[in-house]
Amino acid sequence: MEYKEKAKEFAAYVCRFLLGIVFIFSGTTKAIDPMGGAIKVGEYFTAFGFEQLEWLAVPFSINLAAVEFTLGVCLLLGVYRRYASLLSLLMMLFMTPLTLYLALYNPVADCGCFGDAVLLSNWETFYKNVVLLAAAVVTFAYNRRTLPFYSFRVYWFIATYAYLFCVGFSLRNYWHLPIVDFRPYKVGVNIPEQMSIPEGAPMDEYEHTFIYEKEGVKKEFSMENIPSNDSTWRFVEAKSKLIKAGYVPPITDFILLTQEGEDLTEPILTDTTGVFLLIAPHLEQANEERIDEINNAYDYSVENGMRFYCVTASDEEAISTWIDYTGAEYPFLFGDETMLKTIIRSNPGLLLLRGGTILQKWHYNDIPNEEYLPQTVTELLRDGATDKTPERLLTNIVALVVPLLLVWGYDYRRTKKGKR
Repeated sequence: MEYKEKAKEFAAYVCRFLLGIVFIFSGTTKAIDPMGGAIKVGEYFTAFGFEQLEWLAVPFSINLAAVEFTLGVCLLLGVYRRYASLLSLLMMLFMTPLTLYLALYNPVADCGCFGDAVLLSNWETFYKNVVLLAAAVVTFAYNRRTLPFYSFRVYWFIATYAYLFCVGFSLRNYWHLPIVDFRPYKVGVNIPEQMSIPEGAPMDEYEHTFIYEKEGVKKEFSMENIPSNDSTWRFVEAKSKLIKAGYVPPITDFILLTQEGEDLTEPILTDTTGVFLLIAPHLEQANEERIDEINNAYDYSVENGMRFYCVTASDEEAISTWIDYTGAEYPFLFGDETMLKTIIRSNPGLLLLRGGTILQKWHYNDIPNEEYLPQTVTELLRDGATDKTPERLLTNIVALVVPLLLVWGYDYRRTKKGKR
């Protein structure tokens, strides 16, 4: 009997920690890229016929990330064990059938549960959720068999702080660029290299079958046994089936066209002087608060012999309206909407390229003003791209962990004094 009890306790701890870690990871990846999460939420709204709710995509994305993150923290630290385990069970009872539907009918390409950090197929997501559902059942059934890291008196602070921290973290990544870039267009990446197929990389493998007809009877033949020497067989059609996918470059859709249809992709990617690309997927929805900074960047490019283009997926009418409103003198190029949204989570956003390498990306809130732009660009062209992700991540981890540790120390001392 004692062995069974210990086994139940062990299972409760394992499932609780598993759920906690997965929820924290899921919430964090969504919070890192709330705009990407909003795009995915918009896909769900469209797939299920709720296009009129797309204005809720951003707040829904931010709050979903915060709820998952808070649940994960509560599960991992044993805070509100009963309620946290119940909510996680309810969430998995909702998500598991939903992901089964996604796997069967594919209304969206992937669930987006881990953002762009980990891409899972719909079937992989469903299998993952089956495991998590089982873990949620065990965690809820045996939630009292695990010990909390805090006393009940500070539960409210832990849960509230976790939620507000995640919301604040999401807003930081929404008002600026994601602190970690999981997409192929991250700073420091050379786009031509990401578009190329390495020598010796596996190629797509196909199974080819050929259908021939003889005396009204159709028969399939493989490449090896085609009846080429028998004229009584008449060729009908050929079929090809992909049996093994080959190497797919991280970037496959980077194409920039003029209004006349001229392809300027190669000239831009091979330019070693420096190229500014103002990325605006939808000019009619683009933020207009940083027009002066954008025009200053264009003036700087002209003075220093650099290319400057605005790349958009909008039509010519939207371009004309933008020119009339902003006084834009720079040329416009057309690019695929999905590609532009993948390059930068800002509308508009500014890129600096040299030799096809992304030296820097700026959210419209962070475009350097006239005073700092020359120095910033000069340093980037001289020193190349600099990845500040580790320092930013460390700062945010400290901001989360230190208050939780301080509260734990206070709670521990207070509880210890109360037992005397």
